[in-house]
Amino acid sequence: MSDNRLRIGITQGDANGIGWEVILKALSGPSMPEMFVPVVYGTRSIADFYAARIEDFEPIQFNVCQSAREARRGRVNLIECGKKDIRVEPGCESEEAARAALDALECAASDLRDGEIDAVVTAPISKESMKSVGFGFTGHTEYFASVLGGDPMMIMCSDVMRVALMTIHIPVEKVASSLTKEGIVASLEELRRTLKRDFGVVEPRIAVMSLNPHAGDGGLLGTEERDIIAPAVVEACERGVLAFGPLAADGLFAGGGYGKYDAMLAMYHDQGLAPFKALSPDGVNFTAGLDRVRTSPDHGVAYDIAGRGVADPQSMRNAIYAAIDIVRRREAYDEWSRNPLERFERDKGRDVSVKDLPDTEPQE
Repeated sequence: MSDNRLRIGITQGDANGIGWEVILKALSGPSMPEMFVPVVYGTRSIADFYAARIEDFEPIQFNVCQSAREARRGRVNLIECGKKDIRVEPGCESEEAARAALDALECAASDLRDGEIDAVVTAPISKESMKSVGFGFTGHTEYFASVLGGDPMMIMCSDVMRVALMTIHIPVEKVASSLTKEGIVASLEELRRTLKRDFGVVEPRIAVMSLNPHAGDGGLLGTEERDIIAPAVVEACERGVLAFGPLAADGLFAGGGYGKYDAMLAMYHDQGLAPFKALSPDGVNFTAGLDRVRTSPDHGVAYDIAGRGVADPQSMRNAIYAAIDIVRRREAYDEWSRNPLERFERDKGRDVSVKDLPDTEPQE
């Protein structure tokens, strides 16, 4: 199956944020629908509202369909979800905007779970607004884990670096108590798997960040490195992971040392995301550890610029490209890693073991 047959779902995100603007800009022009089949989950009236506020923008002629199965190649397809008449108030949090985001998200997630689309790209939501409409998760990552099952890992990726998170959306005061040797080992093994399967890295080198300043300074500034992180790195190496650390995060980023590694494992959210976004402004958020592919741009709802037509769509484009690439790499990896036994006796319909092979040793 070629890339242009892949159905990539895109959710509209918060109706009062920049979601629709970056979606419209990313999908404008003929090249994107030629690469894949875009299936946008959202509301037509909201799309029209933001399209009218983008200068020199030729409105997209949507193919409105009832399901992803009806999506047409070469067109931007739209599945309308939930209430059609939405009051749009750019830059404002509202339950109505959050409900529209949730309706689109639930519809896309259901199709992703059922295999109706090959991947999903999510536009940003307001977590505070979503809570007001009964969204009981701290983010997209946790939501898709509940829908698809599995143990998700957030990975921020770009052409510059990849940063995975040991803990995601939890208060800083709870980070230290959340770290365990077993958890870090499991995360390193999962990160190795996804780097090989989803990113095509033959044998990845992974840097493991410390929790405390100066990697704990031998216990003077904290004991988590000595008691938890370092033993986890040792055990992961014994299991075949090329892990290095714990390394002080400031030196790893400031000195350009991140360039020596295929990925880094940060202990908490801002430890990894702050330097990542500073060095990779158009990065992508990828949810690893699931049997379906989900990506998103690395920015939020950006209420401060919503409705002004100035939002940069590059991160959304990159998220779409990443979703396509990861789906294709998974297919290729799963194909060549099956390693089937050759069938020497196909007519008998059985695999031939070593003892069944003819004797090829020279006779005395």
